[in-house]
Amino acid sequence: MPIKAVLFDLDGTLLPMDQDAFVKLYFGNLAKKMAPLGYDPEKLVASIWGGTKAMVKNDGSCTNEEAFWRYFASLFGEEARKDEPHFDAFYRTDFEKARASCGYNEKAAQLVKAVKEKGLRCALATNPIFPDIATSQRIQWAGLSKGDFELYTTYENARHCKPNPAYYQDILEKMGLEGSECVMIGNDAVEDVAAQQAGMQVFLIDDCLLNGDKVDMDTIPHGNFDDAIRFVKAL
Repeated sequence: MPIKAVLFDLDGTLLPMDQDAFVKLYFGNLAKKMAPLGYDPEKLVASIWGGTKAMVKNDGSCTNEEAFWRYFASLFGEEARKDEPHFDAFYRTDFEKARASCGYNEKAAQLVKAVKEKGLRCALATNPIFPDIATSQRIQWAGLSKGDFELYTTYENARHCKPNPAYYQDILEKMGLEGSECVMIGNDAVEDVAAQQAGMQVFLIDDCLLNGDKVDMDTIPHGNFDDAIRFVKAL
């Protein structure tokens, strides 16, 4: 079937990123913001990791947002849910500081433009473990806007996470597409390559490649932004 849509990962793909540095800045600033509310920094960071795992294990029975807050409340009590506005405030103000761990490549916007010039639909398939407010900012850091994408996934609107193939199936259902009609462009040899299990083609941008499982890259189309642009133009 002809390709009708291209899905993009964000972190490490359209948005160059040192993942370890990003996590350090993100968690460090979040812990500092929440400390006045009585949250122990180490326990808070551990709860964010635990909540992330709860979202990754989500069976689709609730949104990732609810999966996260259920876990969070299991540690800090149901009363902790009243602090959600304080977390939102963090994303509106201090989350910006994590931008220092990210790079910028003007070819990211050129790649998205190449997709549109081909008349293809465009979606942002970023792992939905962040709220919309944080995802919107990272899109801007990449030199793009939410309007560039027909759909972008957040913890509010998603019920699965990468590398669960169900995450990709959910996107296909929302867009009314078959897997064979889509290409996934990412940087993770596990999380993004999982799109193949939903029937999609995959291309990996290797500028910030993640391949902890040592997947054989000879079996996966990959390259830099210029290679990705040529790949898209040849679809």
